[in-house]
Amino acid sequence: QVQLVESGGGSVQPGGSLRLSCTATGIMLSEYTMHWYRQSPGNQRELIANIFSDGATNYLDSVKGRFTLSRDNEKNTMYLQMNNLKPEDTAVYYCNTVWRTRDLWGQGTLVTVSS
Repeated sequence: QVQLVESGGGSVQPGGSLRLSCTATGIMLSEYTMHWYRQSPGNQRELIANIFSDGATNYLDSVKGRFTLSRDNEKNTMYLQMNNLKPEDTAVYYCNTVWRTRDLWGQGTLVTVSS
């Protein structure tokens, strides 16, 4: 079974940090371009970061310098380290990839940034 599972969400105060994880089963993350999206209430899902099979990364401008995407090939897990979190980062975060023309999504993990 091919599956993506996110974890690591929670509630933090502004300026805090969280690390999200996305673990894959049935595929090797390192062979695919992997994406992190987020969706806040009333808004469309937006792409915030991706990592290519060669390890190169891209970030949405609003998270650049605060979020870092990495990958542990042995654990088949992708991480999103989020620092200096802001209230506007509050959203459900999803990992995603395209596998055999199929759009794969995890179940999402909720991040709430509030004082």
